[in-house]
Amino acid sequence: MLAGPAIRRVAIVGGQRIPFARAHGAYAAVGNQDMLTAALRAVVAKFDLTGQRLGDVIAGATIKHSKDFNLARECVLSSGLDPHTPGLDLQRACGTSLEAAILVANKIALGQIDVGIAGGVDSVSDVPIVYPRSYREKLLRSYRGRSLGQRIAPFFSLRPRDFKPVMPAVVEPRTGLSMGEHCEQMAKTWQITREAQDRLALESHRKAAAAWQEGFYADLVVDYEGLSIDNNIRADTSLEKLAKLAPSFDRSASGTLTAGNSTPLTDGASAVLLASEEWANARQLPVLAWLAFGKAWAVDYVGGHEGLLMAPAYAVPAMLKDAGLALQDFDFYEIHEAFEAQVLCTLAAWESADYCRERLGLDRALGAIDRAKLNVKGGSVAIGHPFAATGTRIVAGLAKLLAQSPGAKRGLISVCTAGGMGVTAILERA
Repeated sequence: MLAGPAIRRVAIVGGQRIPFARAHGAYAAVGNQDMLTAALRAVVAKFDLTGQRLGDVIAGATIKHSKDFNLARECVLSSGLDPHTPGLDLQRACGTSLEAAILVANKIALGQIDVGIAGGVDSVSDVPIVYPRSYREKLLRSYRGRSLGQRIAPFFSLRPRDFKPVMPAVVEPRTGLSMGEHCEQMAKTWQITREAQDRLALESHRKAAAAWQEGFYADLVVDYEGLSIDNNIRADTSLEKLAKLAPSFDRSASGTLTAGNSTPLTDGASAVLLASEEWANARQLPVLAWLAFGKAWAVDYVGGHEGLLMAPAYAVPAMLKDAGLALQDFDFYEIHEAFEAQVLCTLAAWESADYCRERLGLDRALGAIDRAKLNVKGGSVAIGHPFAATGTRIVAGLAKLLAQSPGAKRGLISVCTAGGMGVTAILERA
């Protein structure tokens, strides 16, 4: 059977991650497998899982080498878990590890497994560099040659252009535009000002710095490669400093997205332990929160009908309908700051009665949220954004936040992704 006799609640036991680091810096000498293994080993150590067989470990990376085709399984074999623990690779761009958490949770809820780990990792410092198709074709013709002459002949046609590396680019294949260029279009559509974006970025840095100072991240982050804290956080930034930065995508006077109000290229990894209530209780492990709902969505950004990063605007109301909740029924909102403009566009969409009626099929606006409840321990602009690692970074942090807030009931997670998709979830306090 695919499902057991009853649907079970899914416990978030806790998570671990390595500090997030600006690309081409602290983690320049390591790659995805090293970093994800470090995050898994941290979870194994924290929850005394050495030698234990888990139901599954599901994780992934947005950018990875061909040698990492079985990345999750390879990391499991170095994690300290029983080597009989399976591993599964998953990729949904920036929503990868949140999607992994939902998939692990579904397996637990259905009774297929009792416990599993979800995670994600990305390295911009160790990206796969390939060569032009012309060079690959010549190499393959040589490989297929049956005689010495046939194997040698292709090399006589080599040209200097064959050796020019092809670096991976963060652009949408269907449009040729970068995510930042797409988000700049969204900002113009929704009339999101540069000042509003900079103010949200400033809050992100201040909240993240305060969270580190108060010790919130002390038991969520483990030292790695000489780094003990996220190294992108700028506690001393200001609106004046942010205002001096040049636009990054639309370099004209109308450009609003800058390096200061957009996520930096980041390396890092995170993981979270999920289990049935019975499994956690039997081992006297804490239940910080329940992973209660999840939803993925996609929009038609190619046909020009919607902005690239607007899918969460659709996913959240669909999920709220499943849960029987209103947008205001949350104590905390974790909206991934791919760009501060994306966050502000999404909030504006939910506040627009016309948008909610015409695009979302609702009879009224979802309404505004209390901004004081948004990304209260800092967001991706300050902390950093290793693409596939952000989801479980947020899950672990929000679960802890709910557990230490006696009056809180639930939190909402919203993550936009490349390809015009979004992944969302609801966590409930245990």
